[in-house]
Amino acid sequence: MKKVAFYTLGCKLNFSETSTIARLLEQQGFQRVEFNQQPDVFIINTCSVTENADKKCRKIVREAQKINPDGYVAILGCYAQLKPQEIAEIPGVDVVLGAAEKFRLHELIPTFEKEPTGRARVFNSPIEEAIDYHASYSLNDRTRTFLKVQDGCDYPCSYCTIPLARGRSRSDSVANVVRAAQEIAQRGVKEIVLTGVNIGDFGLQNDQRVETFFDLVKALDEVEGIERFRISSIEPNLLTDEIIAFVAQSKRFVPHFHVPLQSGSNKVLAFMRRRYRRELYANRVAKIKELMPHACIGVDVIVGHPGETEEEFKETYLFLNELEISYLHVFTYSERANTHALAIKPVVPGNLRADRSKMLHILSDKKRRAFYESQLGRKATVLFEEDADRADTQNGLMQGFTENYVRVTAKYDPLLINETKQVRLTEINSDGHVEVEDLDELVLHH
Repeated sequence: MKKVAFYTLGCKLNFSETSTIARLLEQQGFQRVEFNQQPDVFIINTCSVTENADKKCRKIVREAQKINPDGYVAILGCYAQLKPQEIAEIPGVDVVLGAAEKFRLHELIPTFEKEPTGRARVFNSPIEEAIDYHASYSLNDRTRTFLKVQDGCDYPCSYCTIPLARGRSRSDSVANVVRAAQEIAQRGVKEIVLTGVNIGDFGLQNDQRVETFFDLVKALDEVEGIERFRISSIEPNLLTDEIIAFVAQSKRFVPHFHVPLQSGSNKVLAFMRRRYRRELYANRVAKIKELMPHACIGVDVIVGHPGETEEEFKETYLFLNELEISYLHVFTYSERANTHALAIKPVVPGNLRADRSKMLHILSDKKRRAFYESQLGRKATVLFEEDADRADTQNGLMQGFTENYVRVTAKYDPLLINETKQVRLTEINSDGHVEVEDLDELVLHH
């Protein structure tokens, strides 16, 4: 029995696919182990959203070689689709599989034996051939499960390589997603995060729209056994008023939205080829807060996109500062091959990109603090985590999240792992997390 270990870079979608590929290999008789437990096979699922992700892939390959110099190293994912030959030349890599091949890993490489020539094998079809939909969900990696509902993207945003790495937009069916959610519920999972490249575009099958994301939300709200559904990220032009209104009265969908903005300047949004303007975004935030005053709203924003002047960055900063949002995910623009942004001038110098990123990170901290302060004194339900990075057992603490994504710290109790508890949010500690008192007197106040 060969031992196999996985390392996942990037998004929730990658985690869902890694977990599914792992289960396929376990069905073939492989034993899944941790990365540092001398595996025979290392599988690295890559991301290529930023140049930093590419560098991380190379570093993980070097670490795999240190752990087991004779180990077989397979590279999958977005980076593998975009730059297969570049990856094949990395010392220690044995096989590279593109978007159309990654779910056939166990078929294409049944023995996982190194090539006598020492050269890496490459299985990489043109992205146009990545047309099949592969259902996926994560298990046992985190307290919550990431459930893939959609793949690929038809939006040609100027800075993004995802359409080149994952292909056209395509989806599972409502019936299949509901069935997967029911399977997950039977495993005792309390929360499911819906994930995909562009989940609001759900419903495309064979390039035909047969269902909608709203259809999916309504169907999942009836699934017994799952306490929470969380929408991972949804484009503002696809987040309709009817979806917002439904979540506001939903039995299971939580009041937490992550809505990419990318820029608060309409001129830069046009450069980016985004499908909305800032006015629509502001309307979406206002509608959420009107129907769900305590909702958490996260925002993606890119700084330093070509053509972004100092004035346009300030426009973004002021727009975000005035919006009733809860936190930011700030991305510094990095050049990616074969993207439209490379043709846009002027290019923003690296030092200005870094300065703008720092300003928005500070703004994000202020927004999160203000949101947390607005929640103090409220009752909430916390799902306590079993994830190692969420627990501080040495100091007797554990963490979890409320429905509206307030991170909570409480006294460690193994009985609370993967359990939801009613609490009152009491104060913000020195780490910026919220402390609680348990309304059932099971969690001790600090």
